[in-house]
Amino acid sequence: MKPTKMRNRQIYQATLQTRSKQMGSALSKDLHKKYGKRSVRVITGDNVTILRGEFKGVDGKVTQISTQKNSVAIDGVKKEKTKGEKFDVYIHTSNLVVTSLNSSDKWRIAKLEGKDAKKQSKETPAKEVKKQVAPKETKVAKKVEAPKETKVASKTVKKEDEN
Repeated sequence: MKPTKMRNRQIYQATLQTRSKQMGSALSKDLHKKYGKRSVRVITGDNVTILRGEFKGVDGKVTQISTQKNSVAIDGVKKEKTKGEKFDVYIHTSNLVVTSLNSSDKWRIAKLEGKDAKKQSKETPAKEVKKQVAPKETKVAKKVEAPKETKVASKTVKKEDEN
């Protein structure tokens, strides 16, 4: 089989996980200097500029990602049907430059900066919630027990714990 045919088969018949890795786009010059990386995987919320095609020069925020098409929908990039309906135009990620990153994903930013992403993920607010729940559980465990009663020949005698 020809090498080009093999490469195309690997690209178009790839699993969704592999396709997600192929969703990379170039970083702008200032982001390239800041992080020391040339490209990054595009996610929703990133601001991008279109480099090629009908919408060249348009800036916008990524609203949707299609791993099937290997492209993204950008806010403000729409076409109109003959009946007047507007629909999103999907732009291939190789035709984009990321101008600003969505910083809500701490793991992603840590990876870009070259820090240990595992340490960053341990400092998530989810663990803080667990710390708040823990004291409630200890209150339940510290129940006050009533004095023990024993029956001795039809008389009830209360016996207190000697601690």
